[in-house]
Amino acid sequence: MSHPHPELKAAPALPEGGLRVIALGGLGEIGRNMTVFEYAGKLLIVDCGVLFPEENQPGVDVILPDFTSIRDRLDDIVGIVLTHGHEDHIGGVPYLLRERRDIPVVGSKLTLAFLEAKLKEHGIRPRTVRVREGDRRGFGPFDCEFVAVNHSIPDSLAVAIRTGAGMVLHTGDFKMDQFPLDDRITDLRAFARLGEEGVDLFLTDSTNAEVPGFTTSERELNPAIEQVMRTAPRRVIVSSFASHVHRIQQVLDAAHQHGRKVAFVGRSMVRNMGIARDLGYLKVPAGLVVSTKELEKLPDHKVTLVCTGSQGEPMAALSRMANRDHVIRIGKGDTVLLASSLIPGNENAIYRVINGLTRWGAHVVHKGNAKVHVSGHASAGELVYCYNIVKPRNVMPVHGEWRHLRANGDLAIRTGVAPERVVIAEDGVVVDLVDGRASITGKVPAGNVYVDGMEVGGATEASLKDRLTLAEEGVVTVVAIVDADTGALAEAPDFLARGFVHDDTTFEPVIPVIEKTLATAAEEGVGDARQLEQLLARAVANWAFRTHRRKPLIIPVIIDA
Repeated sequence: MSHPHPELKAAPALPEGGLRVIALGGLGEIGRNMTVFEYAGKLLIVDCGVLFPEENQPGVDVILPDFTSIRDRLDDIVGIVLTHGHEDHIGGVPYLLRERRDIPVVGSKLTLAFLEAKLKEHGIRPRTVRVREGDRRGFGPFDCEFVAVNHSIPDSLAVAIRTGAGMVLHTGDFKMDQFPLDDRITDLRAFARLGEEGVDLFLTDSTNAEVPGFTTSERELNPAIEQVMRTAPRRVIVSSFASHVHRIQQVLDAAHQHGRKVAFVGRSMVRNMGIARDLGYLKVPAGLVVSTKELEKLPDHKVTLVCTGSQGEPMAALSRMANRDHVIRIGKGDTVLLASSLIPGNENAIYRVINGLTRWGAHVVHKGNAKVHVSGHASAGELVYCYNIVKPRNVMPVHGEWRHLRANGDLAIRTGVAPERVVIAEDGVVVDLVDGRASITGKVPAGNVYVDGMEVGGATEASLKDRLTLAEEGVVTVVAIVDADTGALAEAPDFLARGFVHDDTTFEPVIPVIEKTLATAAEEGVGDARQLEQLLARAVANWAFRTHRRKPLIIPVIIDA
């Protein structure tokens, strides 16, 4: 397996007739998936998603891929191909279209519908190209064929990209459910046909590469969901991803079977299910779905609510119910069904919500105590099948953290792919396919771009570090009035502290330290206010650490007397 090296330099020019592949997101993390393909001077982008922030990134709304390396080549982009409609694959599109509005956006019916609803909020009308499985379209020098794959959202596609340098098959996110609810299975016949033609580079979903065996079928959740609807004494509140149309279909069918009415709660849930229903992906029995107002008139055992917030997001409906900050009051006898996964990093938030709901008397059914979730990604057994069917010449695992990518690479090797033809890359690493061999040739910038309110890229690693310091250590402002002639304190300094544990006498011992610092500065002829402020901040910070073992943010203010 060829691994990235920290000492990688900027990549050389792409050799004539070569194909360049650069992931700007989605490698080494689960989210902000974006891959740039370059051939014959043109660029094709597959997916452009967002990553959700972790607890050490306070104030950040979402994290985007870094567009730096393509910014001066926006006119060379012939299209953005979207494999499916999840946020981690489409959430970054509005930000890329802001930089060039008329890039054609290619995707299936449901994917484009979800995207257009999102773009409306940004005031952008995209140029869209609707495709479906079996279609073959040219975009500049890229000949794209679309293949049906099964995932936790309908209408997902893999894409085969044919170029003069060879064929790439990108699975997108997929699994191989043999009994999917919409009977649209991952098209292994197409994978086999493409394999016969010759797949030079196989980009494959690594999310579940560490999980042995096969991912269970969605249909196996029916008994658990049905049991909840049958046995719950009062209301049933179901929380799911707002895009998991099939999971919500199962909930609607089970509610209907047991004489319950259903209401959707939460803006994204109402919007997405409206779109899915209008386009025919969600089949809703007549009279089943009602408004929340109408539900209030029904007896509790006839009520089902479907809401967002299965990941413990603080602003979503379920968290607000757990915090008693929602019109829907959870009470004794209510059943809450969390029909979703635990995304790594969200566990604490989810358990906080489960505990909150349980405290109000709800019975919480989740994947830890019932069979109410299956993954949307292929497990190791399915990935091995794919390698054996496709027989790729080179493999590049995508969509996963380091451990997932490595596990996926190992599977490819076990099926007979030569270790030197398995490329493990991370974001920004340049992989060139030349003369049928894929190899790492360099890297481009691929940092985190933070969206903070209306500001894109304004928050930096440094400002997040300041926020964490403010959160954990507090802030101390020191106001010193200094005699301009002597450089000594004209009067005792003022200390304003927030989040730093102190009383009236805490800062008395630091006054001599400040006096000494100013005296030394005067002797050395430092009179510049900015330099004085830096010296003062350093002296106070050192004192705070020595005496209190804290590292507050120090804001020095020097005023000339």
